[in-house]
Amino acid sequence: MASGDVKNVYGASVDLTVTNLHGIASSATWVAGWESAVIDNTANLYLDYLLSGTIQVHDDAASAAGSEIRIYVFSMVNDTDYPDVMDGTESAETWTNTGYRDASAKLAAVILPATTQNLIYPFGQVSVANCFGGVCPPKFGIFITHNTGVNLHTAGNAVHTQGVYNNVAP
Repeated sequence: MASGDVKNVYGASVDLTVTNLHGIASSATWVAGWESAVIDNTANLYLDYLLSGTIQVHDDAASAAGSEIRIYVFSMVNDTDYPDVMDGTESAETWTNTGYRDASAKLAAVILPATTQNLIYPFGQVSVANCFGGVCPPKFGIFITHNTGVNLHTAGNAVHTQGVYNNVAP
Protein backbone atom coordinates (compact mmCIF):
# COMPACT_ATOMS: atom_id res chain seq x y z
CA MET A 1 0.00 0.00 0.00
CA ALA A 2 1.48 3.33 -1.04
CA SER A 3 1.49 6.31 1.27
CA GLY A 4 -1.93 7.98 1.31
CA ASP A 5 -3.76 4.99 -0.23
CA VAL A 6 -7.24 4.44 1.22
CA LYS A 7 -8.35 0.81 1.54
CA ASN A 8 -11.46 -0.84 2.92
CA VAL A 9 -10.96 -2.83 6.10
CA TYR A 10 -13.47 -5.44 7.23
CA GLY A 11 -14.16 -6.04 10.90
CA ALA A 12 -14.92 -9.45 12.32
CA SER A 13 -18.31 -10.89 11.44
CA VAL A 14 -20.79 -10.79 14.34
CA ASP A 15 -23.55 -13.38 14.76
CA LEU A 16 -26.79 -11.79 15.95
CA THR A 17 -29.00 -13.57 18.47
CA VAL A 18 -31.85 -15.18 16.51
CA THR A 19 -33.67 -17.13 19.23
CA ASN A 20 -37.03 -15.58 18.31
CA LEU A 21 -36.47 -15.99 14.55
CA HIS A 22 -36.56 -19.77 14.88
CA GLY A 23 -40.11 -21.01 14.21
CA ILE A 24 -41.49 -17.54 13.38
CA ALA A 25 -45.00 -17.72 11.93
CA SER A 26 -46.00 -16.78 8.40
CA SER A 27 -47.46 -13.30 7.75
CA ALA A 28 -49.67 -12.82 4.69
CA THR A 29 -48.86 -9.08 4.55
CA TRP A 30 -45.26 -9.28 5.84
CA VAL A 31 -45.98 -7.19 8.95
CA ALA A 32 -45.40 -9.92 11.58
CA GLY A 33 -41.89 -11.25 11.96
CA TRP A 34 -38.60 -11.07 13.82
CA GLU A 35 -36.80 -7.96 15.07
CA SER A 36 -33.08 -8.08 15.86
CA ALA A 37 -31.48 -6.38 18.81
CA VAL A 38 -30.30 -2.89 17.89
CA ILE A 39 -26.95 -2.61 16.14
CA ASP A 40 -25.31 0.43 17.71
CA ASN A 41 -22.71 2.10 15.49
CA THR A 42 -22.17 5.16 17.68
CA ALA A 43 -18.92 3.78 19.14
CA ASN A 44 -17.42 1.88 16.17
CA LEU A 45 -18.40 4.53 13.62
CA TYR A 46 -18.21 2.04 10.75
CA LEU A 47 -18.87 3.51 7.32
CA ASP A 48 -21.04 0.50 6.47
CA TYR A 49 -22.19 -2.86 7.70
CA LEU A 50 -22.54 -5.91 5.50
CA LEU A 51 -25.61 -7.96 6.34
CA SER A 52 -25.86 -11.68 5.54
CA GLY A 53 -27.39 -14.86 6.84
CA THR A 54 -29.33 -18.04 6.25
CA ILE A 55 -33.03 -18.78 6.58
CA GLN A 56 -34.28 -22.35 6.84
CA VAL A 57 -37.82 -23.20 5.82
CA HIS A 58 -39.85 -25.73 7.78
CA ASP A 59 -38.94 -29.41 7.61
CA ASP A 60 -42.47 -30.83 8.03
CA ALA A 61 -44.38 -28.84 5.41
CA ALA A 62 -43.62 -27.25 2.06
CA SER A 63 -43.65 -23.49 1.52
CA ALA A 64 -46.55 -22.07 -0.48
CA ALA A 65 -45.90 -21.43 -4.17
CA GLY A 66 -45.06 -17.80 -4.92
CA SER A 67 -44.08 -16.99 -1.34
CA GLU A 68 -41.32 -14.63 -0.18
CA ILE A 69 -38.95 -14.27 2.74
CA ARG A 70 -38.16 -10.58 3.19
CA ILE A 71 -35.24 -8.99 5.02
CA TYR A 72 -35.70 -5.34 6.02
CA VAL A 73 -33.40 -2.85 7.76
CA PHE A 74 -34.87 -0.07 9.90
CA SER A 75 -33.21 2.85 11.64
CA MET A 76 -34.15 4.77 14.73
CA VAL A 77 -36.36 7.81 14.19
CA ASN A 78 -34.08 10.00 16.35
CA ASP A 79 -31.60 9.49 19.21
CA THR A 80 -34.11 7.69 21.45
CA ASP A 81 -37.18 6.55 19.47
CA TYR A 82 -37.69 3.45 17.36
CA PRO A 83 -40.26 3.37 14.57
CA ASP A 84 -43.75 2.04 15.37
CA VAL A 85 -43.57 -1.11 17.55
CA MET A 86 -39.84 -1.74 17.13
CA ASP A 87 -37.98 -1.47 20.44
CA GLY A 88 -34.37 -2.51 19.83
CA THR A 89 -34.68 -5.93 21.47
CA GLU A 90 -34.49 -9.33 19.77
CA SER A 91 -38.12 -10.44 19.65
CA ALA A 92 -41.16 -11.28 17.57
CA GLU A 93 -42.87 -8.05 16.46
CA THR A 94 -45.82 -6.96 14.33
CA TRP A 95 -45.84 -3.58 12.58
CA THR A 96 -49.12 -1.66 12.98
CA ASN A 97 -49.64 -1.92 9.21
CA THR A 98 -47.71 -2.02 5.92
CA GLY A 99 -47.70 1.78 5.77
CA TYR A 100 -45.69 2.03 9.00
CA ARG A 101 -43.32 -0.70 7.84
CA ASP A 102 -42.76 0.80 4.40
CA ALA A 103 -42.21 4.31 5.76
CA SER A 104 -39.65 3.13 8.30
CA ALA A 105 -37.92 0.02 6.96
CA LYS A 106 -35.86 -0.50 3.80
CA LEU A 107 -36.20 -3.77 1.90
CA ALA A 108 -32.67 -5.20 1.83
CA ALA A 109 -33.20 -8.68 0.33
CA VAL A 110 -35.92 -11.03 -0.88
CA ILE A 111 -35.68 -14.82 -0.95
CA LEU A 112 -38.06 -16.69 -3.25
CA PRO A 113 -38.26 -20.13 -1.66
CA ALA A 114 -39.10 -23.26 -3.60
CA THR A 115 -41.99 -25.42 -2.42
CA THR A 116 -39.44 -28.00 -1.21
CA GLN A 117 -39.35 -28.29 2.56
CA ASN A 118 -36.28 -28.04 4.81
CA LEU A 119 -34.07 -25.97 2.50
CA ILE A 120 -31.59 -23.41 3.82
CA TYR A 121 -31.47 -20.15 1.85
CA PRO A 122 -28.49 -17.78 2.11
CA PHE A 123 -28.79 -14.02 1.64
CA GLY A 124 -26.30 -11.17 1.43
CA GLN A 125 -23.91 -9.63 1.69
CA VAL A 126 -26.10 -6.54 1.63
CA SER A 127 -24.77 -3.04 2.29
CA VAL A 128 -26.73 -1.37 5.09
CA ALA A 129 -25.46 2.05 4.01
CA ASN A 130 -26.86 1.44 0.51
CA CYS A 131 -30.30 0.90 2.03
CA PHE A 132 -30.10 4.42 3.50
CA GLY A 133 -28.76 6.40 0.54
CA GLY A 134 -25.08 5.68 1.21
CA VAL A 135 -24.89 6.63 4.90
CA CYS A 136 -24.97 4.02 7.65
CA PRO A 137 -27.42 4.96 10.43
CA PRO A 138 -26.04 5.38 13.96
CA LYS A 139 -28.46 2.70 15.25
CA PHE A 140 -30.43 0.22 13.20
CA GLY A 141 -32.14 -3.16 13.35
CA ILE A 142 -33.11 -6.04 11.11
CA PHE A 143 -36.68 -7.23 10.51
CA ILE A 144 -37.34 -10.59 8.84
CA THR A 145 -40.79 -11.73 7.74
CA HIS A 146 -42.25 -14.31 5.36
CA ASN A 147 -45.50 -15.51 3.83
CA THR A 148 -44.56 -19.14 3.21
CA GLY A 149 -47.72 -20.43 4.88
CA VAL A 150 -45.72 -22.45 7.45
CA ASN A 151 -43.48 -21.48 10.34
CA LEU A 152 -39.75 -21.16 9.70
CA HIS A 153 -37.60 -24.02 10.91
CA THR A 154 -36.80 -24.08 14.63
CA ALA A 155 -33.05 -24.09 13.84
CA GLY A 156 -30.77 -23.27 10.93
CA ASN A 157 -31.49 -19.53 10.88
CA ALA A 158 -28.60 -17.09 11.23
CA VAL A 159 -28.00 -13.36 10.72
CA HIS A 160 -24.53 -11.79 10.60
CA THR A 161 -23.20 -8.24 10.43
CA GLN A 162 -19.70 -7.15 9.48
CA GLY A 163 -18.44 -3.60 9.93
CA VAL A 164 -16.55 -1.83 7.14
CA TYR A 165 -14.19 1.10 7.59
CA ASN A 166 -11.29 2.78 5.80
CA ASN A 167 -7.58 2.62 6.51
CA VAL A 168 -5.16 5.21 5.16
CA ALA A 169 -1.54 4.17 4.62
CA PRO A 170 0.94 6.42 6.43
